[in-house]
Amino acid sequence: MVKFYNSLTRRKEEVPCHENKTVKMYSCGPTVYYYPHIGNFRAYLFMDNIRRVLKYNGYSLDGVMNITDVGHLTSDADEGEDKMLVASKREHKSPWEIAKFYTGVFMEDAKKLNIDLPEHIVPATSVIQEMIEFVKVLLKKGFAYETSKGIYFDIEKFPEYGALSGMDIKEKLAGARIDVDEEKHSPYDFVLWVKAPKEHIMQWESPWGMGYPGWHIECSVIGDKFLGEHIDIHTGGVDHKPVHHENEIAQSNCHYGHQVVKMWMHVEFLQVDGGKMSKSLNNIYRLSDLAERGYSAEDFRYFYFMAHYSKQQNFTFEALESAKNTLKSIKNLAKEHKNGTAKVDTSAYEEEFLDAINDDLNMPKAIACVLKMLKEERSQDVYASLMKFNQVLGLNFEEEDDIPDNIKEKAEKRWQAKKNRDFATADALRKEISDLGYEIKDSKDEYQILKK
Repeated sequence: MVKFYNSLTRRKEEVPCHENKTVKMYSCGPTVYYYPHIGNFRAYLFMDNIRRVLKYNGYSLDGVMNITDVGHLTSDADEGEDKMLVASKREHKSPWEIAKFYTGVFMEDAKKLNIDLPEHIVPATSVIQEMIEFVKVLLKKGFAYETSKGIYFDIEKFPEYGALSGMDIKEKLAGARIDVDEEKHSPYDFVLWVKAPKEHIMQWESPWGMGYPGWHIECSVIGDKFLGEHIDIHTGGVDHKPVHHENEIAQSNCHYGHQVVKMWMHVEFLQVDGGKMSKSLNNIYRLSDLAERGYSAEDFRYFYFMAHYSKQQNFTFEALESAKNTLKSIKNLAKEHKNGTAKVDTSAYEEEFLDAINDDLNMPKAIACVLKMLKEERSQDVYASLMKFNQVLGLNFEEEDDIPDNIKEKAEKRWQAKKNRDFATADALRKEISDLGYEIKDSKDEYQILKK
């Protein structure tokens, strides 16, 4: 039995599902206005972890992730400028160009991390008309009202507001999506649709004039369009719990007259050197920054397994180095077991691994089981179980022996050129290798060849 912690009920519960063990799952996606960093990707590795564990248990997934390419203001408390417009001014490009570029960057990094992406990936701008229709229903039912600046959701019409975060409504700072509006019924009411000034770059026709959607509405509408009015699991970062997800619950439940999402799951923050990531501290790292220091995306993927998702995880390069070394050891042992001759009964390990992942994704315990099993006499039975576990781990156990000799030769020539500081030759050889479908991961003293 698979049990996950439900943030709404504050207890572990059996995974809800639909017919044929299909889990309908919604995951809050990226706001594509800048480069994603490793803190962002903890949320998507969490999503990947859930998806893989469910598949391991025989469930099928109908998953959705939004791409926020409009409406997310610079404060999650719904204040300031639209992040897409800020990026547009910064880079002197249109919001559409910004969204296309950074969506591509996100997808490329997700691929490097071997993230199992949802079946539907939906930009907010592709469902503008559906958002308008959704808001019209809330207005008709009396849960929303119009001011000269926008359409607002009336918090007082939803007594359950605050149940997810456990905060008193007066303590909440959901705020307005635009400057203080004296026409609002309550300072905590949040905007569904913003009436845009003429100079605003992104705006659409609506029954209330030209405008653009609030941030929160997109997730409710995209979830509705692709999953319907009954969603099994909704994931996201813990920072979404007190504002974005409270607002989602309010508008979705009032729109349909019943609870839409059964299980809410939240991943904690990734800290860096014991504190928050900050531009001022120069400690915001991308995957490319890790690569420059000799760490692969896979090293970071394995690092993710070192802590439970519900706990803050502290990133240090010492911890990443430890993860890298352990991963290398696992791969070396895997090769030994692949050629082993001993007979080993791994049923107890398989049961232990299953119990760990099904107990609210206890990956540290699951990894401990893997490491213990690899200490057994070298056996193809152990290798077979490891490959089975890898359906969840998502690691690359492709042996270098499977890599063509011409690729190995080019890689070695490139490494020598790099050591001789002949960077032009090294770069040319890297491109040749890449064009042939392989990539090189460098570390301080060695390199690794991986199939793309």
